[in-house]
Amino acid sequence: MKKILLILSLVSGHLILFAQNEKPNILFLFSDDHAYQACGFNGNEEVKTPNLDQLAEKGLVFDNYYNTTPICAASRAQVLTGMLEYKTGVNFEHGGLSKEKFQKSYPVLLQDEGYYTGFFGKFGFGVNEPDEDGNISIKHKSYDQVPVAEFDDWKGGLGQTNYNTAKNKYIAEYAEEYPHATRAYGAAAGDFFADAKESGKPFCLSVYFKAPHKPSQPDPFFDDVFKDATFTKPANFGRENGAHLPEQARSGRQYLSYFNKFGYSTEKKYQAAIRKYYQLVYGVDYAVGMMIEALEKQGLAENTIIIYTSDNGYSNGAHGFGGKTLPYEEASKAPCIIYDPRAPKNKRRTNSLVGNIDMAPTILKYAGVEIPENMDGVALIDLYEKETMDIREVLPLIQAYGSAPVQSLTVTTKEWKYIYWPYEGRDMKATEELYHKGEDALEMDNKATNKKYAKVLKKMRALYDIEFNRWKKLGMEENEYGFYKTYFDRTVSWEEKSKVLPQKYEQIYEKWIRKSLKNK
Repeated sequence: MKKILLILSLVSGHLILFAQNEKPNILFLFSDDHAYQACGFNGNEEVKTPNLDQLAEKGLVFDNYYNTTPICAASRAQVLTGMLEYKTGVNFEHGGLSKEKFQKSYPVLLQDEGYYTGFFGKFGFGVNEPDEDGNISIKHKSYDQVPVAEFDDWKGGLGQTNYNTAKNKYIAEYAEEYPHATRAYGAAAGDFFADAKESGKPFCLSVYFKAPHKPSQPDPFFDDVFKDATFTKPANFGRENGAHLPEQARSGRQYLSYFNKFGYSTEKKYQAAIRKYYQLVYGVDYAVGMMIEALEKQGLAENTIIIYTSDNGYSNGAHGFGGKTLPYEEASKAPCIIYDPRAPKNKRRTNSLVGNIDMAPTILKYAGVEIPENMDGVALIDLYEKETMDIREVLPLIQAYGSAPVQSLTVTTKEWKYIYWPYEGRDMKATEELYHKGEDALEMDNKATNKKYAKVLKKMRALYDIEFNRWKKLGMEENEYGFYKTYFDRTVSWEEKSKVLPQKYEQIYEKWIRKSLKNK
């Protein structure tokens, strides 16, 4: 028989008593490239997210949620382990996660404590043994390179996975009724809930959607949802609204290639691109609805905590960028909801500064499992009743991917963001950006050179140095992370930085310059 905890909660000046099962079920929903702005509950009236909006109405919405590395492989590793990138070692062009580190991921720790666990969807990186130099391969082209055996129910895929259900080995059985993978995951979750209930154990199901990631292949089942809609561009849309940004920021594929490639160069292309993007988002929302209905059918809804977020945001043409990875709001910020059905069902929003590294500690604390000391994140449960409290002062945003100039380190507080671009090759100069997020959410006014904000700049530099020194102390050397301990140091000359910068990042820049010139 399950034990019951009686919890007192102060709501509107009155003490409310509600029951809480000792071991709740946990449904963690993780989309790919879902922008903070592309949600009804965040004020967008053009997109349609009815099921997520309902969760937001009954749960806690985060207005200051960031992916500490806003790109899929790196962010997924951070969500699973609760660690920052320089400790996971996971990012494209760097490496994958060691099997040893995966043993301290939230699914493994929950399974060790008696949870029935499942993983569905895009895993996104390899979990492998180190080579003789201690480096870990990111490759996951075969199922022995992903942790299939670490879950009671694995329905994950390889690489980016496929929107065609039939092309994903572990969900192919759903292809006839649900040919698009997004709805297939919704159907498969219903079967998982039934199996978990039969097991007699609490469960943790992680559904890592591919959507709305490229390629833009939305489910035809929803072709009529946005059929006659016209979409508004963000106020900072286009190259003209990126001219004030440092040259380094405009030296990656996000600016040089993806703005045109992803369909933002003309009004007609933009409308078509956003229609497909929103349709993919709607498909995710629909699948969420399928899962909620299945939980209710199994009688599990009242003891299942639902968490929804995304591995990064998405630029959608803001500042002339396509894609993500950059430290600007559109790419690094993401939607996030926590819904606990055992608590009073009143709408809450918090501006507390939180991030993807907080997901694992939060899940573990909900399950009553001890949080390992290696995790950099913190549990967010207290915010459910005290949404005005501050969890932390500062959060780092890491850009350790792509061409040499575009790599950067950023720190953000609730109100301010400081970006440091160290690259000084090709006639560039190291530069800084400083934005007041409350007054300038579109990041159009860089205050780094404004003497009026000299004290703020000094404080943000100091916070940057603290975070950098923490990286220097705790960061790994393997997977080509050692050089950042020099590269992101504000006090080191370019002459010294250029000696440690791997040449391949310069070659990546040259590649994108060539592609940019070719496509003009």
